[in-house]
Amino acid sequence: MKFIVSSSTLLKQLQMLNGVLNSSNTLPILDNFLFEINKNALTVSASDLETTMTTSVHIESKDEGNVAVPARLLIDTLKTFPEQPLTFSVDKKRFAIEISSDYGKYKITGQNGDEFPKAPALENGTSIDIDAVILGRAVTKTLFATGNDELRPVMSGVFVQFSPESTTFVATDAHKLVRYRRTDIKATSSASFILPKKPLNLLKNVLGSVDGSVKIEYNTTNARFSFGNTLLVCRLIDGKYPNYEAVIPKNNPNKLTIDSAALLGSIRRVSIFANKTTHQVRLKVAGSELNISAEDLDFSNEASERLTCQYVGDDMEIGFNSRFLADMLTNLDSEEAVIEMSAPNRAGILLPAIKDSEAEDTLMLVMPVMLNN
Repeated sequence: MKFIVSSSTLLKQLQMLNGVLNSSNTLPILDNFLFEINKNALTVSASDLETTMTTSVHIESKDEGNVAVPARLLIDTLKTFPEQPLTFSVDKKRFAIEISSDYGKYKITGQNGDEFPKAPALENGTSIDIDAVILGRAVTKTLFATGNDELRPVMSGVFVQFSPESTTFVATDAHKLVRYRRTDIKATSSASFILPKKPLNLLKNVLGSVDGSVKIEYNTTNARFSFGNTLLVCRLIDGKYPNYEAVIPKNNPNKLTIDSAALLGSIRRVSIFANKTTHQVRLKVAGSELNISAEDLDFSNEASERLTCQYVGDDMEIGFNSRFLADMLTNLDSEEAVIEMSAPNRAGILLPAIKDSEAEDTLMLVMPVMLNN
């Protein structure tokens, strides 16, 4: 079995699939890429049993067949080549792979491609098409707020809710929450599922360069994303997502409007002086002045800054974890941020002052930190 392929084209596709591979696998075959040759098309797959990603590359070949190729070794080799055609010759009996370049020959021992696990088939699935840019934006806006607690796996993914009116993406780790809603994505029937973090990270990395739409097919156990010549299949997280609407305070009379970049810069500077365990910063707002301060009593470090803002409501003092606040402001995408609050012990809500599009609704929530006055 023989085929010729461009070194840079192959490397680009393999680097995209590389994110699927785990550093330690239960099955040795999962340390390989599956190469399937069918005349002038090479289909490459990577899997960790939970997530499988497949893409295709144009090649010159008259043969058909498959072989599993060691992933790490192949990528490391391809990285060293300038753009040139490479000839792969595969011995189907011994799974020996010989790569010929302009410089010389390289021999790799592969494995039987038939032993590579097959991606699960999606039975009784429902499908919806979403613009790649919008889906990429939804993933970026929510992914950072997911949790890492192994005891609460449902919170380590992004909750997706389809309805005939809108589509909602939600992520929370119990300290912060993001709800991203689009009224321009409508499904024929209501459905919801929880997508794991790993496939979402893979999508986030590739959707930026995708034109057109992404087809999402889903059933009760799996979801499949198809775009361009790429296919991503993942197992959904099993479990019931917490009632996030119940956490969002409805009545927030105190409204603070402020320049996002100025607030973010201030929080980053002041938080250097905060306690290293709580990362607490104190926001004290009165009139049109916001005072941001932090202190670390163990080391007698402290810092405070003053910013001008627009404020409607009662004078207030509230504490937040500076890391969560900085994460949210970084992902807010708005020149001005609105912070809505009701009381020092109730969650604060972060909203963009101006929406990017009328169909978009972004809400971020952050739990307060108790102030030790």
